[in-house]
Amino acid sequence: MTFALGARAAASGYGLVIFDQAGSTNVEALAAARQGIKASWFVTTEQTAGRGRRQRPWIAPRGNLASSVLEVLNVAPAVAATLGFAACLAISTALRQVSREAVLRSGGNSALDFAVKWPNDVIAGGRKIVGMLLEAEQVAGGLAVVAGIGTNVVAAPTDTPTPAVSLRDLGVEVSAEDLFSALSDCWVEYFGIWNKGRGFGDIRKLWLERAAGLGQPVAIRSGHAMIEGIFDTIDEQGCMLVRTAEGRLEPITAGDVHFGSVASKGAV
Repeated sequence: MTFALGARAAASGYGLVIFDQAGSTNVEALAAARQGIKASWFVTTEQTAGRGRRQRPWIAPRGNLASSVLEVLNVAPAVAATLGFAACLAISTALRQVSREAVLRSGGNSALDFAVKWPNDVIAGGRKIVGMLLEAEQVAGGLAVVAGIGTNVVAAPTDTPTPAVSLRDLGVEVSAEDLFSALSDCWVEYFGIWNKGRGFGDIRKLWLERAAGLGQPVAIRSGHAMIEGIFDTIDEQGCMLVRTAEGRLEPITAGDVHFGSVASKGAV
């Protein structure tokens, strides 16, 4: 089996670059953007030098899905930053689709839930199944924005700050190729809703419907600082708003997020 775009993505004119193995699909996508490439996917089932937030390694062993989508846009960097929420909606929707189909094939009838975790993860049962890294660089045609989406299909790392899980661990047998086909079509949908940032209000509403930890105790570690309170919402720029014990809404732009009992213990 090989990678192929979904029908909707193919009809929308997206390119597709497939690697048997890649160091980082984000690196490959940005290099292509410097050469004038636009609106393309870069995919592999084995990534050896991927990166997550804060330069943490994100390694995809053979059988997992490492994918990056490149868009070249005429938008401000602050607007481009909100595209990560559309990416999380796209992959969570694709996961729901392929897992539902796999469960039906196996004779089951229970649907799995995939929640989005601020700022850019997807989790299943409280464990991380997707990591997303958004990067941008100015190129001749505009701002090259790359959403790198790494999904644990057949294996999950064991040494991560947040416990991780794979589709196989969840009893879902699906190929990286089938997941990618669904993802590429879902991307077309949510990228269209986002609409160069003009539709972020709609993306925000959809994201909040799937948000993990909404209304729950949360602790965010950012550098040496710790902010604790209740996860209230996200604002129009995508910042997390935390309601502190004093009733103040504290905007969070970045940090490691811990919910529930872990938060109440100070996220140690």
